[in-house]
Amino acid sequence: MTPPTAAALCAGRVAVVTGAGRGLGRAHALALAAEGAKVVVNDLGVGLDGSGPGSGPAQEVVKEIRAAGGEAVAHHGDIATSEGAASLVATALDSFGRLDTLVNNAGFLRDRMLVNLDEDDWDAVMRVHLKGHFLALRHAAAHWRAEAKAGRTPVARVVNTSSGAGLLGSVGQGNYAAAKAGIVGLTLVAAAEMGRYGVQINAIAPAARTRMTEATFAETMAAPGEGAFDAMAPANVSPLVVWLGSAASAGVSGRVFEAEAGRITVMEGWRPGPTADKGARWTPAGAGEAVTALLAAAEPPQPVYGAS
Repeated sequence: MTPPTAAALCAGRVAVVTGAGRGLGRAHALALAAEGAKVVVNDLGVGLDGSGPGSGPAQEVVKEIRAAGGEAVAHHGDIATSEGAASLVATALDSFGRLDTLVNNAGFLRDRMLVNLDEDDWDAVMRVHLKGHFLALRHAAAHWRAEAKAGRTPVARVVNTSSGAGLLGSVGQGNYAAAKAGIVGLTLVAAAEMGRYGVQINAIAPAARTRMTEATFAETMAAPGEGAFDAMAPANVSPLVVWLGSAASAGVSGRVFEAEAGRITVMEGWRPGPTADKGARWTPAGAGEAVTALLAAAEPPQPVYGAS
């Protein structure tokens, strides 16, 4: 990363990034620091399936930020527990005196086809993705609401991490897709509730080369030859995260963005499509005829995506 400057986009801001020891989270932490943010680097250091916690990855990112002239501290708490999420916010406040940006990124995979999906694998993925987002957001939001009520309305930002799997589905990832879809719902509700307190909340659905994608989608995620644009580099997603996490994104809230390579897409979500209104109760056969006609007039569904 390059050293931050006084005119950097996030100068004076304090950002927390969960799951920041590797992949997308690491890229986000480095990019935020390069734009002047002081960063709390959260990571349990677990394996791809959530096993074997360790402190190494978070510490390495902190060292990298400091070596480039930035400021960062590590946090090794489990953000899928209330205690861990509370300590995450406390670490930002104790270390830097404030909290401005929360980037919820932590997660892992336990892929199975539905009939082979164990209850424990369902619960584990829901816990880290959906509950982890909720608890970190809840504790940060409580702090920001208290600040607003004390007359210190923040310029606060939250960037949640959904996925193409959550938006469009993904075969073999029922637990992951459901959790990522839940994150979109949480984002929309939180944005509506917290706007009055100076908090903007958005979500991204990134596609990049990480531990979660390079094995499953090896050919798609492979790095290019020397000198070519690395479309799947995690750092390609981070500029959008930095902007959404900065004061410059004023007025943008409750939105979902796809980010991949050099492309940013505003995802428009569920909207009313073709409608038939009889003005009275349908018969089953009549409802079937109406639905058939409506589907013929509707946009076809998008193809399913893999994990991101």
